[in-house]
Amino acid sequence: MPQIVYLPRWSDTVALRKLAETHRSDYLLLYTGTSELHLAPRAVERMLQVARMSDAVMLYADYFRREGDVKKSIPVLEYQLGSLRDDFDFGPLQLYRTREFAEAVAEMEEDYRYAALYDLRLRLSRKGDIVRLPESLYTVEETDFRKSGEKQFDYVNPAQREVQVEMEQACTAHLRAIGAKLAPRTRSVELEVGGFSVEASVVIPVKDRVGTIADAVGSALSQQTDFPFNVIVVDNHSTDGTTAVVQELARTNPSLVHHIPASRELGIGGCWNEAIGHPDSGKFVVQLDSDDLYSDEHTLQTIVDAFYREKCAMVIGSYRMVNFRLEEIPPGVIAHREWTAENGHNNALRINGLGAPRAFYTPVVRSIGFPNVSYGEDYAVALAVSREYRIGRIFDALYLCRRWDGNSDAALDVAKQNAYHFYKDKIRTLELKARMKMNISEAGDE
Repeated sequence: MPQIVYLPRWSDTVALRKLAETHRSDYLLLYTGTSELHLAPRAVERMLQVARMSDAVMLYADYFRREGDVKKSIPVLEYQLGSLRDDFDFGPLQLYRTREFAEAVAEMEEDYRYAALYDLRLRLSRKGDIVRLPESLYTVEETDFRKSGEKQFDYVNPAQREVQVEMEQACTAHLRAIGAKLAPRTRSVELEVGGFSVEASVVIPVKDRVGTIADAVGSALSQQTDFPFNVIVVDNHSTDGTTAVVQELARTNPSLVHHIPASRELGIGGCWNEAIGHPDSGKFVVQLDSDDLYSDEHTLQTIVDAFYREKCAMVIGSYRMVNFRLEEIPPGVIAHREWTAENGHNNALRINGLGAPRAFYTPVVRSIGFPNVSYGEDYAVALAVSREYRIGRIFDALYLCRRWDGNSDAALDVAKQNAYHFYKDKIRTLELKARMKMNISEAGDE
């Protein structure tokens, strides 16, 4: 039978070492939650049975989460190569095979305060299979009642900086171990390519945002630059009056391009492909969501200047979270200061986003293209760009991200969160394979 262990600090390397030294059973059942655990009948026996059947080094299962009198089913995701994010939800109850658990702990060289369990999981993934059992085997009480849109920024909270430093260290070591860690990107781009009618285009994909689109377009058109630019609104067949608003704005603003795609099968990524392939697209394309605003009239100039200063293929700024009165709301400025020129392109595989506004050198992003989805499309492209090129960063807040109940990620249910997380994990899996292949090829050329 597995031994059930409760640890006050399961994120601590020292605690895991003590556990490995004292544990003698074939399996270890670790509960990392803080509320009372209610096991279903024969739950432990079932986990043990499947672990033996599958030869899993680690096994986890679906579960229930109780909120008052309501019990919600929480299906967890299948683990894959790209499940690198440190917030991957295994549920708070995990079964480990003691032999590999002890081996992994013995290999740990760093004394982590926060990243020990994350480091353990990454090491175990290199030793054998991490298996999900799609059966709800236990119930826990909900302890975090925030909406999904509030939780998603925890990893950029300055108070969590020490945590994130440890997580990055563990992830980077794992990438090195599996042959996916890349050296710092030094490849610059030739920015003097001609053939563009304007220097830059602000790209605004939109579908049914009649209440916000005029503000977004106005923010883009108000930019003051020493170069010609335009604004491309890709109107994805809106039905709520958005189209009429954009048509009227375009009638009085010749630098506004109102483009309605021929296809009705486009996500946000597909709309971006329409924009970067448009004959009026600028040399640089700069993102602005239809809900949001630039911080001031100098944002576009600041971004284009960064391209020329750093000779990079992509520039990412920082943004401020605000309400509709443009008052700052928690967590305030999202600057992604975890990014470094030396390791940002590696750590990008661990975190859930790289920031905004995002801007691309058009010849490079045309060669890559966006996946035709409406979530994670920008993340996929940023990873692909960072695989070969340097990414420029601006840590000043250039962008106002307006939060309201209509935001697409304000309050997601479990199914939608899982779908989004699974897609990003898949993108990471594909990117990891590409980077491993690149490293093998480069090693062969030496």
